Amino acid sequence: MSANDQTMRVVRVNACGGPEALVREVEAIPEPGEGEALVRLETVGVNFIEIYQRTGQYKRPLPFVPGTEGAGTVVAVGPGVGTAKVGERVASVRLRGSYAEYAVAPAEHLVSVPEGMSTEIAGALMLQGLTAHYLVTSTYPLEPGQWCLVHAGAGGVGRLLCQLAAMRGARVIATVSTEEKARVAGEAGAEAVIRYDQTNFVEEVRTLTGGAGVPVVYDSVGRVTLEGSLDALAPRGMLVLFGQSSGAVPPLDLQVLNRKGSLFLTRPSLVHYTATPDELAWRTGELFGWVMANRLDVHIHARYSLDEAADAHRALEGRGTVGKVVLAAR
Repeated sequence: MSANDQTMRVVRVNACGGPEALVREVEAIPEPGEGEALVRLETVGVNFIEIYQRTGQYKRPLPFVPGTEGAGTVVAVGPGVGTAKVGERVASVRLRGSYAEYAVAPAEHLVSVPEGMSTEIAGALMLQGLTAHYLVTSTYPLEPGQWCLVHAGAGGVGRLLCQLAAMRGARVIATVSTEEKARVAGEAGAEAVIRYDQTNFVEEVRTLTGGAGVPVVYDSVGRVTLEGSLDALAPRGMLVLFGQSSGAVPPLDLQVLNRKGSLFLTRPSLVHYTATPDELAWRTGELFGWVMANRLDVHIHARYSLDEAADAHRALEGRGTVGKVVLAAR
């Protein structure tokens, strides 16, 4: 299929800045290369990493089309592709510029959307669901009865983290900023919910754990929570810093980890936990299976069109979202 005689809508960043830096443009539909597939997108996931890239906090060559997450239908494949078929419904976190109507991805990084699951749910689950999965199964494998602290427990990843941690039998403490978010985190499986805007979460964690602290903190907030997260840990505990929605953390004297109890600190990335097709298939297989069995709930907070990508970023940056924000590509 030759697609370059057709055009598509894209959202492009030509210069870093605020949400207004997301500009709707038109360009040629790409052609898939060796080992690649072209996907006609229906749902596009919006994530904090695109905000970091749009503002320049994470550097990318300009101009660029943001986004790697989405779901839709394969409409063309390049040479050497044996794992994706035209007409197949797929989802991916390796799309090349998913803020668009069409995007190319390596065929081996596409996963088939099960019959009975909507492409909207599949597209909304991929990045945040895979992140929550690797955090509780691989970065720090939670065991039954263990305490864990989840910051932003009603957010996109946080809500899924609470569910998956509770499924593993862990005792979840979540931090939130509003009563509505407290309700959401509690319904997702948090045994205790702390309003960090009203109380000292470190003191609350120590009280809940009988002074021991937690063996692991899952922290997507970053700058404003880092010190407290370290203080909430038990000796030899692990701080898993997987985001920085409040800003980048300052340089850290590693001797602090020694003084606070021989602590561990890690900064994981999804790409390293979906390094092979087999690992990707394992993680998505479990996630999709739990959704289909009604054991895992994927909540979509808001849907925007491609033309409203700036509004989607404003909603996510405003920290008022509960669950996932998506763009409808058509």
